[in-house]
Amino acid sequence: MTGGITSPGAGWRQADRGPATQQPARKRRKRGGGRGRGEVAMVDDVEFTSYYGRQIVKTPVWKSPDVPLYLFLGGAAGSSAILGALADVTDRPALTRTARLTAGGGSILSVVFLIHDLGRPERFLHMLRVFKVTSPLSVGTYILAPFSAAAGATAAVELLGWFPRLKRFGGAVAAVFGGPLATYTGVLLANTAVPSWHEFHSKLPFVFGGSAMAAGGGICMALTPVGEAEPARKMAILGAGIELAVIRGIEGSDRIEAEPYHEGRPGKFMRAARACTAAGAGLAVVGGRRRWGAVASGTLLAAGSLLTRFGVFEAGIASTKDPKYIVIPQRARMAAQVADKGLWTL
Repeated sequence: MTGGITSPGAGWRQADRGPATQQPARKRRKRGGGRGRGEVAMVDDVEFTSYYGRQIVKTPVWKSPDVPLYLFLGGAAGSSAILGALADVTDRPALTRTARLTAGGGSILSVVFLIHDLGRPERFLHMLRVFKVTSPLSVGTYILAPFSAAAGATAAVELLGWFPRLKRFGGAVAAVFGGPLATYTGVLLANTAVPSWHEFHSKLPFVFGGSAMAAGGGICMALTPVGEAEPARKMAILGAGIELAVIRGIEGSDRIEAEPYHEGRPGKFMRAARACTAAGAGLAVVGGRRRWGAVASGTLLAAGSLLTRFGVFEAGIASTKDPKYIVIPQRARMAAQVADKGLWTL
């Protein structure tokens, strides 16, 4: 084959070269560099293109850092609300107060970043006009709204010292919505047509859930006296383990949609996130019962969770800008369908 395939829609073209007729028909080139043995390429490199060089899938209009910060703060707030309710039941007043304030502050800030991304505050109110079970965005709106109200009110009365029964009720309501808040954003991203999000639709909710536990537990562990911080330490370690395990499954996948998680800007975020989360979890295990260890590990775990949100977000954005992440999986599915039909006709 001396030239690229030129067909309507997504196809092949030579990478950064002139017409095919101007290139040698058999150009030997070793892949992988160096002088060692390796596979020898007999044709020039090719890359995918689409109609007039336009994207096949539109890039989401969500802004950075607004959306990654919204994802991080909402997750940390949700897990902190659960931790606060558990601490209240087990009579840990210092941890209860820290968790409630973290949940309230995180929920309010997450809404601020969400509204800033939307552009106008009334757009958030318009999202409450319709409830659609089949839409993760609609369901998520009705998770975020009551959670923010309950967590914000609980944090306010916690600061003022008023209405102790109201604090417990508000904390319980926030805890009920805390789990869904920590994971629904993973469902929301996976429900889009963005290749590197949609392909891992069964894993992203676990990534975000584990990341939320690591962040909420880490923040509360760092801000709570060591004598009461044991539940936060355990939550942080468990969450970090879940996050690292599921992220490894995504990055180790042989699917081409996993490629953006390794390369460029998203790859840098993911590597930094993995380093912070692993270091924070290890430090929490060996030194989390000491004050300096709790602060250091909690800071690392929160940083790792934040970097994970940026990495996942940037990987999805990158996957919409290269047609190969849409075309190669599509061709594989079509080939599988043809093979299945062939087997049925035998």
